[in-house]
Amino acid sequence: MLRSDLLDYLEELLSPADFKDYAPNGLQVEGLSNINKIIAGVSLSQLLIKKAISENADAVLVHHGMFWQGDDPTVTSFRKGRIKNLLVNNINLIAYHLPLDFHPVYGNNVLFGKYMGFSFGDDITKDQLYLAADFNQPMLGSDLFDLLYSKLKRKPLLIGSDTKEIKKVAWCVGRAPNFLEEAALGGADAYITGEVSENIVHIARELDINLYIAGHHATERYGVEALGKHLAEKFNIDCEFVDIDSPL
Repeated sequence: MLRSDLLDYLEELLSPADFKDYAPNGLQVEGLSNINKIIAGVSLSQLLIKKAISENADAVLVHHGMFWQGDDPTVTSFRKGRIKNLLVNNINLIAYHLPLDFHPVYGNNVLFGKYMGFSFGDDITKDQLYLAADFNQPMLGSDLFDLLYSKLKRKPLLIGSDTKEIKKVAWCVGRAPNFLEEAALGGADAYITGEVSENIVHIARELDINLYIAGHHATERYGVEALGKHLAEKFNIDCEFVDIDSPL
């Protein structure tokens, strides 16, 4: 399919203009105008680019792309290597950050909640920057820890009590410590996110809410994989998700 048609569709589906993001959404590096195969992944890396090269892919689709607000704008060091491999091989780099976190169908937040088995409403909108679910049967803090460990295959860090009774859980994947207070004031007994800054630990203790730090990568595997499957089915193109793990 034409790259322009793909980008037009993604623009309509994800509505990136509705978000005040700190990364450019959409096409970040221009390659071939025709796309027959896509390699999708959570974060851009040389490993992902080399996989795309070996698979003769025409595009790389990621959640975390090349360019970020405040980064060094020079094409040096690892930046030079990534851009060179993309350009020499005519591979498009397409990235969607916040639009892919908060999409009501293909968003990381929604899909993480479904993967964890949390029961929450279907009327999700892009304005809901974190989600919450009530448990039919309360669980202990240690039970939620074990659930996260089992599902994510990664041991979370718990700030709080193993024996705390959890009736309501809130979450925002990736790096989202700022919703902790709002979640606690909204009645959540536990809050899950991927990574936080040091001061959030003390805030969680003072708010008496269990904080689960479950990994940025581990909590954001789901959106780009689901989006890639959707594109493959809708446009009859080859799209392969490659999970290059990160411990953070």
